[in-house]
Parts: sequence; C-alpha cells; structure tokens
Amino acid sequence: MTASPHATHHLAQLNVATLRHPLDDPRTAPFVEMLDPVNAAADAAPGFVWRLVEEGAGDATGLRPAGERVIVNLSVWETQEALWDFAYRSGHLEVMRQRRDWFERHVEAHLVLWWVPAGHLPTVGESLERLAELRAHGPSPRAFTFTSSYTAGEAAPHLRPA
Repeated sequence: MTASPHATHHLAQLNVATLRHPLDDPRTAPFVEMLDPVNAAADAAPGFVWRLVEEGAGDATGLRPAGERVIVNLSVWETQEALWDFAYRSGHLEVMRQRRDWFERHVEAHLVLWWVPAGHLPTVGESLERLAELRAHGPSPRAFTFTSSYTAGEAAPHLRPA
C-alpha cells in the first residue's frame, strides 16, 4: 500500500456489475482479457493506494459477496481526482464504453464512494453497507457518488472509528 505522507483520509470506492454471461463464456472474453492490463494500470496510477484481490488471484472476480452473477471492484485512492483520472482519463475508459456488452444495466446505484482514515482498508461487508446506505437514503457524507460528492472534511464527523 502506498500513501501520501500527509494524508489523513483516502477515498474508498466500490462498484458492482452484474454479468450478462459467466466469465468463462466467449461473449465475456474481451472483458476478461482486459482485466490484467487495466488492473496493472490502476496499480501504477498516481494516487492509487490499494485494491481488493482474491487470495491467489490477480483480481477479485472470483469473490461474489453481492450475488453469484455480481462482480465487485473495491479500491482506495489518495484523492477523488486520482480516482476520476484513472476511471475516466485512462485506458479504463475503453472498458467503461463497452460495459453494456458484458454487464446488465443497473437500475440502482452501482458505485459508491466514501472517505476512510488513511491506512484503513475497507472490508467487502463495510463496502456493501455503504452501497446499501446510498441506495436507501441517497448521497450523504457517508456514501456518495462523483456527481454528489463530499470532501473528506465534510465526511470526517460521520466516519466510524476504524
């Protein structure tokens, strides 16, 4: 884990995606082929801190805590800008453009952001709680999106102790 030496908070993000077809289905092969390069780009991106990886694997696609067809992506970034730059100003954008080929359209929120104390690595359970909170109550300093974001300072009074 890398971290800015003076950061007191980092941005955690969870996104979930419901597969149209199993990962070993030929229709999903282009997505699977992009996993390693995109994950390597994330790992090397400015501001990247950590991402969830299944033990013995290079990614978390084998973990299915939100349902058998739902894959999760959980990561921590130094700033919201660093995450935005990776998600929307890198090769990751190409994956985003093709997501309807591989994933169902989500009616509910599928991405949640929240601030964590620097050094805290969120659990999958904690992350799914934040997503459920966003879905149930809308954006707040505890669970928000890029379009309805809060600063670490605004969120600080709402952080649970680590």
